[in-house]
Amino acid sequence: MDKLLICPSILAADFRHLGDELRRVANADYIHVDVMDGHFVPNLSFGPMIAKAVQEVVDIPLDVHLMVTNPDDCIERFIPLRPGFITIHYETCTHLQRTLVRIREAGIKAGVALNPHTPLAGLEYVLDDLDLILVMTVNPGYGGQEFIPSMDQKIKAARHLIGQRPIRLQVDGGISLENLHHIVACGADTIVAGSAVFQAQDPMVYIDKMRAAQ
Repeated sequence: MDKLLICPSILAADFRHLGDELRRVANADYIHVDVMDGHFVPNLSFGPMIAKAVQEVVDIPLDVHLMVTNPDDCIERFIPLRPGFITIHYETCTHLQRTLVRIREAGIKAGVALNPHTPLAGLEYVLDDLDLILVMTVNPGYGGQEFIPSMDQKIKAARHLIGQRPIRLQVDGGISLENLHHIVACGADTIVAGSAVFQAQDPMVYIDKMRAAQ
């Protein structure tokens, strides 16, 4: 298995002290940036200005997750930031393969996220254009939700679909030390965690413990 990557979601950070919060997760592999438009998901979060501010505080690559109705419009706003990943939602992308190619042409790794109810079958013909599959294990839009147990089988199916391809399998939603080992055993190699990390007494120690779950 590839190295387990830990990506704290700043959606769970205390925005009154965002700089300090970011320094508390300075050993993370990526900073997960949930971009919400209040339309595709019932919440508004932040855009490229906050993402740029994050880059000015910590030298950790960004993992941009676009939970928006028109991802093609948003992509161009984040490309100049040179994030490690830009992930778009399968449910919102009319021409998925073309959009993935656009992200990759910009030198950025391309991901596709799937809501809990969305089947994996639609990814079969774009696997060669993918660098990451994100299995949402909660309904997106809010932090602090509980992991949906039936997503175990979806994670396993995604791992089978990936096979030997160099595609990361990311899982996002309700993940903590209590269930992480099981999720990794199902096939995940990239973990998004928000509340569990930022509410820990020492987030960096918590991140190290998460890595040990491998």
